[in-house]
Amino acid sequence: MVAFGFDSLIELVSGGVLLYRLRAEAHGRTAGETEKLERRALWLVGGTFFLLTGYVLYEAAATLWRRESPEQSRVGIALAVAAVIVMPVLGLAKQKIGAQLNSQALVADAAETFVCAYLSLTLLLGLVLNAWLGWWWADPVAALVMVPFLLHEGWEAIEEAREAHDT
Repeated sequence: MVAFGFDSLIELVSGGVLLYRLRAEAHGRTAGETEKLERRALWLVGGTFFLLTGYVLYEAAATLWRRESPEQSRVGIALAVAAVIVMPVLGLAKQKIGAQLNSQALVADAAETFVCAYLSLTLLLGLVLNAWLGWWWADPVAALVMVPFLLHEGWEAIEEAREAHDT
């Protein structure tokens, strides 16, 4: 549950960066200023992917090393279920609006929202598989499967920020 909370915090930071960028554009900033904010947002969203990657690696490795079974909490399970339902819808909306606004930063943030949904799903599956089959390792292994995607998305966001800077 702590990992879920930290993931949500990273998602909030990324969303906050995008909210600032979109508000600036809505309040009549020049195209140059908006582009500069877009690049900065891409850098920051890319950085949050790397931060999330490091955290997932640490948590998964520590859980596997200590052979920890996932703790069950009704509130935690309810939050994870809500995230599995709400986050894909939110991610799709961000993706659509990002495409309409030509905001690669918002599209990258949408990918991070999908990651949050995936990690919530792995949390739920880990709890079920541990309770049903005693597979205490299911959640951290499923989280590790996400690491290449996290690295790819982080790198892609930073590359797009570099390319935007070079043009």
